[in-house]
Amino acid sequence: MKKVVISVINDLATDQRVEKVSNTLFQNNYEVLLIGRKLPNSLPINRNYKTHRMKLIFNSGKLFYLEYNFRLFFFLLFTKKDILLSNDLDTLLGNYYAGKLTNTPLVYDSHELFTEVPELIHRPKTQAIWERLENKLLPKIKHCYTVCDSIATFYNKKYSTNFKVIKNVPVLNPNFEEYSEKDIPFSSKKVLIYQGAVNVGRGIELMIDSMKFLPEDYQLLIVGDGDIFDAIKERVSEKKLENKILILGRISPKKLKSITKKAHLGFSLEEELGLSYKFALPNKLFDYIHAEIPALVSNLPEMSNIVTKYQIGKVVKNRDPKAIAEQIMSFETKSYSKQLKNAKQDLNWNHESTKLLTIFNEI
Repeated sequence: MKKVVISVINDLATDQRVEKVSNTLFQNNYEVLLIGRKLPNSLPINRNYKTHRMKLIFNSGKLFYLEYNFRLFFFLLFTKKDILLSNDLDTLLGNYYAGKLTNTPLVYDSHELFTEVPELIHRPKTQAIWERLENKLLPKIKHCYTVCDSIATFYNKKYSTNFKVIKNVPVLNPNFEEYSEKDIPFSSKKVLIYQGAVNVGRGIELMIDSMKFLPEDYQLLIVGDGDIFDAIKERVSEKKLENKILILGRISPKKLKSITKKAHLGFSLEEELGLSYKFALPNKLFDYIHAEIPALVSNLPEMSNIVTKYQIGKVVKNRDPKAIAEQIMSFETKSYSKQLKNAKQDLNWNHESTKLLTIFNEI
């Protein structure tokens, strides 16, 4: 039985892509060890495969990335392994050199165009460091895949690589936990939902501003955490929208699935802040599809292509709060039922896992 050691820089609790990959390998006779990090607010996890969370001294900045990769390198160096799987550029350095020194095959999963994320495009010196690392290592990696066609095409053209595409779609008909009415006071209101990272460029401010143009029977749920979480709470308070917007923070993926199913409409309003967001194909769009709720998405190539191809929602025409509110009110949720069921049967992990196993079985 081959042992795959998978590393990611987050705390493992809510990374659904990595969990699906790990489960697929585990269920197909691979031994799996998943490495992440331990945070003060990390949710407990219970997986079928082995996990290891590293508690770091530093949790942000250059020292954080250096410490993580330094510790990861030595951990991997002295761990039994047959294949290494690195998730994103921030775990690649430790994986690459551990693999090189021990002659262990390395697989790379790029969740996004890392060097083009909004957090870097306005910090040219930091961006240049990551670009140098990418330029040095990516052309040397034989086995690699990413989340969408646009990113695969970009990397393959730039580095003459052979990136495959494994979409980050949900498992068909997964298990979920029912939410508690004590946790989320659902009413007869039309519930709108945003789920995912509460970070710059996700369009969350636009969603909030749109709520003042909607009737009182609309309610917005914001589910997730991130760099601008406190700023978002302040914005809701400043605009006196507490009665229309509920900020839930982080929720376990299984419980979140039952919450999403209760909503009428899902948001994915990313801004075009660099190529990473331009080519984004967010997990939440597929989560909405599997919850069988329509989506309102940005006019960006990957997500607008999915919405248009499968006819499962609308593409934003005008990024003005009042215009967004008008589009929201024009949704006839039930009219998307058949299209959502069809998309769900096509866009699910059952199909993507077959492509994933092909990559690992060829090593």
